[in-house]
Amino acid sequence: MTSTELLGTYLNDHLAGANAGVEMTRRLHERAGAGPDAATLGRLAEEIEHDRNELRQLIEQLGHGGHPMKKAAGWFVGKVHRLAVTKLLSGDEHLSMLLEVEALALGIAGKRMLWQALLAVAPAYPELVEADLIRLAARAREQHGQIETIHLAAVRRSFTPPS
Repeated sequence: MTSTELLGTYLNDHLAGANAGVEMTRRLHERAGAGPDAATLGRLAEEIEHDRNELRQLIEQLGHGGHPMKKAAGWFVGKVHRLAVTKLLSGDEHLSMLLEVEALALGIAGKRMLWQALLAVAPAYPELVEADLIRLAARAREQHGQIETIHLAAVRRSFTPPS
């Protein structure tokens, strides 16, 4: 495999994760209802969807259109994770939210690493020069900070004894 093909594989793997991340963030936003995390989760859902679309554009510019099996795998992983953290399996809706927020935090950290990796190889790929990878990496750091705040609130809701 050429380095360009390997990069395409890498990007498509991240696209599968991005698809799962969009679905997970939307679900968290719905679950938050009118609660204190709802507005932040709504913004995060929009931003993560936008980031996914920018990743799709990069994949197309590099000539490595989204691999259908990886798209399906991302969808499947999202569905399996949803089953794993339901109240039925975790025993508590707050714990379910906490587990899902932690999974989302991992995904956002991975996305930040993706943008940083692309920054490192951008000089070798003219197609990457037009992407604002510095802005995307900074936004991923901001998103991670926001999800950390939501995470700590979910921890308190899950593990603080009622008074």
